[in-house]
Amino acid sequence: MRKRIATTVMCWAIVLAALASAAEQRQGEWIQLFNGRNLDGWRVKIAGYELGENYGNTFRVEDGILKVAYDQYDRFDNRFGHLFYHQPFSHYVLRLEYRFVGDQVPGAPGWAFRNSGIMIHSQSPESMEKDQSFPVSVEVQLLGGSGRGKRPTANVCTPGTHIVMDGKLVTRHCISSRSDTFHGDQWVTVEVEVHGSRLIRHRVNGALVMEYTQPQLDEKDRYARRLIRDGKKLLSEGYICLQAESHPVQFRKVELRKLEE
Repeated sequence: MRKRIATTVMCWAIVLAALASAAEQRQGEWIQLFNGRNLDGWRVKIAGYELGENYGNTFRVEDGILKVAYDQYDRFDNRFGHLFYHQPFSHYVLRLEYRFVGDQVPGAPGWAFRNSGIMIHSQSPESMEKDQSFPVSVEVQLLGGSGRGKRPTANVCTPGTHIVMDGKLVTRHCISSRSDTFHGDQWVTVEVEVHGSRLIRHRVNGALVMEYTQPQLDEKDRYARRLIRDGKKLLSEGYICLQAESHPVQFRKVELRKLEE
């Protein structure tokens, strides 16, 4: 009898261990946000156009690569664009590979040379105004080198938001990371580790280059003011989107792993 009980207990222990392992495996799985074939699951918003209108075929998929291209533009004319994933996230690691290619489109601002970004904790595309250039969000700024000098990537910019670093509220729009500079058209891997409003980390090719806390709405920004509810300004979740900021850029992998809250 005791032998049967011991055997039963052992069997249940094996089953429970297997279930726990499977659950842990599911928690650690990478979700492919970009399927390599088309823009299913993504929505386009370009300043001056209605949601879903992909002016000039700016965002497209060719040869398994998600491209931001301007070959159908005569001039840029402040057509800042964003490609939104269809659902919001709160606790996760986002990983993607990107590279800059070609020349900047005529009529674009000089600061946008080899400049793009990943917007996190973003407002929804539906809540943006038609002519709004950037969603209220926290931007993981992607920069490419000019061929000389230092130009770090995975910086942080704050359209309509603020962050806290070293215990102090930072209201400066962009803050540089500690990353290397990447000249030419080489692929670069960026990871963004997001723990709601508690902590956000940026990594470049595996190296930690920046961290900050408490992303929050800027009540002085007219777009952000509309999003404040009951005085709550902290951002604990939001949409992810990729930028079209006038320089051709390509993404060949965009994947996400959920974290426990």
